[in-house]
Amino acid sequence: MTASPRVEIVTDPTEWDALVGELGGHPLQLWGWGQVKARGAWRAHRVKVLADGRTIGLAQVLERRLPFPFRALSYVPRGPVVAPSDTQAPAGYGVGDADTRAAVCAAVVAWCREHIGGVGVSLEPDWPAGTDLDLPGVVRGEQRILHSHTLILDLTRDADELMAAMGRTTRADVRKGGRDVEIRRVTSEEELRGVLDVYKDTAARAGFELHPDGYYVAIHRELGDASVVVAAFHEGRPCAFVWDAVSGATAFELYGGIDDVGRKARANAPVKWHAVRLAQDAGALRYDINGLLNDGISEFKRSFAQHEDELVGTLDVPFSPLYRVWVRALPRMKQVLRVLRRRSGGAQG
Repeated sequence: MTASPRVEIVTDPTEWDALVGELGGHPLQLWGWGQVKARGAWRAHRVKVLADGRTIGLAQVLERRLPFPFRALSYVPRGPVVAPSDTQAPAGYGVGDADTRAAVCAAVVAWCREHIGGVGVSLEPDWPAGTDLDLPGVVRGEQRILHSHTLILDLTRDADELMAAMGRTTRADVRKGGRDVEIRRVTSEEELRGVLDVYKDTAARAGFELHPDGYYVAIHRELGDASVVVAAFHEGRPCAFVWDAVSGATAFELYGGIDDVGRKARANAPVKWHAVRLAQDAGALRYDINGLLNDGISEFKRSFAQHEDELVGTLDVPFSPLYRVWVRALPRMKQVLRVLRRRSGGAQG
């Protein structure tokens, strides 16, 4: 780069999503995801970074107003997206080279400092652990939103190679399970609400909280074709599902669940495999199973490959001495919010 990067704000959804696709951006950088988050406590800004007459990076910045004296926090989910330095090279998935990454991140941080301010900005890029980033003031974030430990399937491998990497039981279920159900993409909001019934059953069994139904319906509407819900149907009703957000390069698993009927039909593995194959057919390069913990759900996820992946994690750039106070106060505030959500009958976000 010979010219200093400059920032423009994109206000056209079609233009933005086309840029995310061209640069290999993550689905959480799509316009529709920002619109979903804006239904709650966030406001979305779409920042384009240019140099030498071309777009070198993107960041969907989510702004959250905080109580006095903290004022605000900026957050970039699975971004920034960075273009390759070679304009003839494939976009990949938004990692770019070290110089371009540094320029894009510095421009995004400067924009957030000037236009949002507050305690600072949190970046959670879709980059492998160990990716270099020369960014003044950056510190390792203590409060993550997205999991950095995950499993990412390489969709440039063929189906036989992907199957060979599975655990024996999972591979057998993909081949022989789900025979008593119909596995296909969800096509209507009525079917989606049936999927949410399965998700509620899963949440009650596993002990985690859910958003109100309207939040999930908004995801499906706002993401449009990028929302891919695959379900197993038994007697016309969903009994297992996987819900992905898909950009040009990446399929990202948002949610999944199964009820007693689905478990009896051994539908879990064939449903996920159907989703993987749909992403592969759509031209995605990778399928991110989204987070590995020490629980039964994660053990099932691990059975789809013989490796695990680590991303760079949360990178914070503080703007204020109050940043440290905010980081210490946040766990307590989350506990209070959880109590309020339970009392109001659902999660907000």
